[in-house]
Amino acid sequence: MTTEKDAAEDLSAMPFEKAMAELERIVGELEKGSVSLDDSVRLYARGKALQERCEKLLAEAEARVEKITLGENGAPKGAAPLDVE
Repeated sequence: MTTEKDAAEDLSAMPFEKAMAELERIVGELEKGSVSLDDSVRLYARGKALQERCEKLLAEAEARVEKITLGENGAPKGAAPLDVE
């Protein structure tokens, strides 16, 4: 059985597409309303963690896009190093 710590570690390495797919599955289950209250709470917590993971990955991607440098003619010429906090 997966512990909360294992789930958090698993989540920290999860790619965006996989996190989004799991989040969509969870939303579908919750919308059906066919899960118990305890399972609903557990699914909601997992969904919130997945949402935060997706938001983090999107913010990182946006930061990388913003770091693309432009040449004199306005065309992309490379990328500047990303300052990750």
